[in-house]
Amino acid sequence: MVNSPAHSPQAYSEFSLVLDPSIYEPLPDDWLIGITDVVDSTSAIEAGRYKDVNYAGASVIAALGNAWGAFDFPFVFRGDGAAFALPPQGLTIATSVLRQVATFAESGLGLTLRVGLLPVHEIRAGGRDVRIARYAASGNATYAMFAGGGLKWAEQQIKNGRYLVKPGKQTTQPDLTGLTCDWTPLPSRQGEILSLLIEPYDHTSPEVFSRLAKRVLAIFDAGPRQSHPVPEDVAIPEGSETYRSLRSWSEVASNSDFRKYDDVLRLTLDSTREQINAAEAILIAAKARGEINFGMHRQSHALMTCLVPSSRPDSHFHFLDGMGGGYAKAAEMLEAGELPSVVGAGETIAMSA
Repeated sequence: MVNSPAHSPQAYSEFSLVLDPSIYEPLPDDWLIGITDVVDSTSAIEAGRYKDVNYAGASVIAALGNAWGAFDFPFVFRGDGAAFALPPQGLTIATSVLRQVATFAESGLGLTLRVGLLPVHEIRAGGRDVRIARYAASGNATYAMFAGGGLKWAEQQIKNGRYLVKPGKQTTQPDLTGLTCDWTPLPSRQGEILSLLIEPYDHTSPEVFSRLAKRVLAIFDAGPRQSHPVPEDVAIPEGSETYRSLRSWSEVASNSDFRKYDDVLRLTLDSTREQINAAEAILIAAKARGEINFGMHRQSHALMTCLVPSSRPDSHFHFLDGMGGGYAKAAEMLEAGELPSVVGAGETIAMSA
């Protein structure tokens, strides 16, 4: 399964390489960018609806892939939403699917899903770009990485009411075949599950951001399995006592998106408090220098939302977020421009087993 543009640039298996700005290739001007996000996801998360928020966030990826007939387009899961790119011939399908998932979120989950769509040339006219690289998480799962500031610009425009896809009269349900959230939450084994967002300021050069991001990654890469939050031993589906085989579970872990970049470095990590504190010190100093903004949130468990395409069940994707608020809570801190609280780490855990 290849999540990439049609011209299929080289895929990199070492994540730090996708922080190199020179490997990114621009999308064509006439390609489409779609953005979704759950409105007021924080309230839903505080009400304990973590899985519903993640399911709504991933729904457009599943529905679009099923309608498109393949998952060969760039996409990224962002916790309470997603972003994707399609060639221009996908306009009708993308518009229909965005309307379907918005209706489904409202009627099926009681959530408001904001959906927007715009061509790449509009983003470039706004002074930003959309460039793509590919990260091979495993031999069967390749994720798109986005750079150029275009997704950030597009999201801001959509939140301001531009490029919104208006609700339609159709009542067709989105085809969410293969999208499941039936795994029990994954507890931290190192201390805490960290949701971390690191965003370069507009004036920060890609090279400066790349060096900083690699310093932070090195701290977590020193942990067991690079601080991967999905354990190596098998997990149990929720409501079941049946384990996956060790081999199949290993494939789940290797196909997980615990590290990604879409104008923001997004990490879901199983880490020690010492690692978090060391990374936090680097980030606070970089923020003081005016290089980056960041948000982080600590919790006790991670959540996994799975996408298993019916046409290629061996090529499955596993989207990760923190269970105690995850990316949505980290984004709150980032958008507010706050620094982390100095309270003890245990006090910041938003839920317990």
